[in-house]
Amino acid sequence: MIRLENISLGYGTRTLLEGVTTHFEAGTLTALIGRNGAGKSTLLRALAGLEPLQAGAITIGGQSIAELDGAEAARRVAFVATDKVRIANLPCEDLVALGRAPYTNWIGRLQAVDREIVADALAKVGMSEFAHKTMDRMSDGECQRVMIARALAQQTPVILLDEPTAFLDMPNRYELCRLLQRLAHDGQKVILFSTHELDIATKMCDAIALIDTPQLLHQPASEMVAGGAIERLFGI
Repeated sequence: MIRLENISLGYGTRTLLEGVTTHFEAGTLTALIGRNGAGKSTLLRALAGLEPLQAGAITIGGQSIAELDGAEAARRVAFVATDKVRIANLPCEDLVALGRAPYTNWIGRLQAVDREIVADALAKVGMSEFAHKTMDRMSDGECQRVMIARALAQQTPVILLDEPTAFLDMPNRYELCRLLQRLAHDGQKVILFSTHELDIATKMCDAIALIDTPQLLHQPASEMVAGGAIERLFGI
């Protein structure tokens, strides 16, 4: 589905990744882990077409992300940043509707089918009853679900999330990851998220992508645990 072909990534004179080749299959939930500053966010941005590569190519369905225009890229990849979103006076339904921007006409008018897709996205994350509420009056976990609903409304085969559990308590972290797991498996999507939660990565994800600068080790979670790479990197 999404393939990294001999990519190198960095900024200034610093190299984060060099000569990395791997691919992420549809229907899988993958945790991206690594030490602070290893380049997790930079890699996610590169996968979304928001960060230039130093070398190599990233392709989705065989087409280079760098060759896609903005609207077409937004039909292939949805990106959920780590920032807290608190927009007063904007109902959740309207925020999720922003995910339909790559498909609407030039004035952004929603058609009936777009509204159905928005309602379905909210239902899939269990937030239908919050459609007319504003995010400034919601918990962090509820807001994160709404942001995932916006990504679902884009109807992309790939969803990338930068530390989606960062502001959540432990029960909500597991609940959110169960949601991501279900969306990946049932929707046959590639879902890749960065995290510092090693227990979640090893127990709830299909695969783990571990940045050990300048390499990226990508394996099924069970193989990653058995191989000891996590223990070696983090000194556990």
